[in-house]
Amino acid sequence: MAPASLAAVRTSLYLRLSHSRLAQKIRAAIFQPRGPEAGDVFLNQRRVFVLPTRPGLALAVMLVALLLGSINYSLSLGFGLTFLVAAVAWVAMFYTFRNLAHLTLRPARVDPVFAGQLAEFRVVLVNGNRYDRFAIELRADERLVASSADVPAHGEASVMVPALVQKRGWQPMPRITLSTTFPLGLWYAWSYWQPDMRVLVFPEPGPPGEAIPLTHGDGQDGGGHAGPGSEDYAGIRPYATGDVMRHLAWKAMARSPNGDLLTKLFDGASQRDVWLDLALLPGHLGLEAALSRLARWVLDCELASDVHYGLRLGTSEIAPERGEAHREACLTALALYGEALP
Repeated sequence: MAPASLAAVRTSLYLRLSHSRLAQKIRAAIFQPRGPEAGDVFLNQRRVFVLPTRPGLALAVMLVALLLGSINYSLSLGFGLTFLVAAVAWVAMFYTFRNLAHLTLRPARVDPVFAGQLAEFRVVLVNGNRYDRFAIELRADERLVASSADVPAHGEASVMVPALVQKRGWQPMPRITLSTTFPLGLWYAWSYWQPDMRVLVFPEPGPPGEAIPLTHGDGQDGGGHAGPGSEDYAGIRPYATGDVMRHLAWKAMARSPNGDLLTKLFDGASQRDVWLDLALLPGHLGLEAALSRLARWVLDCELASDVHYGLRLGTSEIAPERGEAHREACLTALALYGEALP
C-alpha cells in the first residue's frame, strides 16, 4: 500500500475514534450515567429530561403551517389561535417536567425467584410537594409492560417493577426508566435510576418426573426409611421411588391434567431421611442442569410430608429437615453454589 493510502487510512481511523469519544463525552455530559445508588435518591432538575412526543411534533408542524398561513393572508384570528395553542403547549411542557421532578425514590425489597421468572422489585415514590403526581411509569425491562403509579401530595406510592431474570445467584436490579407524558401527551419527560438492589435467583426447577434417588441416612445407622402407614387417609402427594403400588391414588391421577403419579398419604406415616447429593447425579448433565434437577427434587420432597430431606453439595451439606425455612436454605445453597458468597 502506498504511503499516501496509509496516511488516509490513519486519518480516517483517527477521525472515527475522535467522533466516537466526542459522542461519548456529550452523552455522558447530558444524561450523566450513574452506577448503583444506595439509599434514597432525589430527582433534581438536572436528572429530568424533556422531549416532544410524536403528537407534540405533529402539533409543532401544524402551528408552523398555521403561522405561515396567517402571515400570508394577514389573519388576526389565525395569529391569535397560533400563539394561544403554542402557549398552551409551552405550559404543558412545564407541567410534564414538574410531574416527575423533585420526587424522592426509595428502594424497598424483592423476594427470591426462580430463574426464568419475573422478579418483582418493590420501590417507593415519595412526593414531598403540595401537588399530586399522575401517570408516572416505571420500566426496568423493555420487553415488559411498564408499571404506572399516581403519587398524592405529601404522600407516597409503592410500585412493583418487574424484570425477567435468567441466571441463578445474586442478580442486580436493572436500571429503571421513570417517565411521564402528563397532562396532554405532547411532551415526554424521563429520568434514569439505578437502585442498589439485588435479587436472589434460585436455579430453574427441572422438569418433573425424574425419580428421586433415595439415599437414606448416612450409611452408618441404616437410615430411617419406612413405608407410609395405613391407618387413616390424610391426602395425596407426588409419587416417590419406593412407594408401593397399592397406595397409588388412581382416581386423583385420572383427574390430574398433567397425568402425574400421585400416592395416597395416611396418618401414622413414619418419616424418611433422604439425601439429595450432587455427586450422585450423572456427569453428562452439566452443573446447571444438575442444580436444576436438585431444585426440582427439593420442591418435590417438600410436598411429600413423610420425607425429611438433606442436601449435599461437594464438601458442604444441610442436615435432613423440612419446612419453609429448610426449603429456602436448600434453594439458597443451590443458587450460590460455585459463586462467591455475598
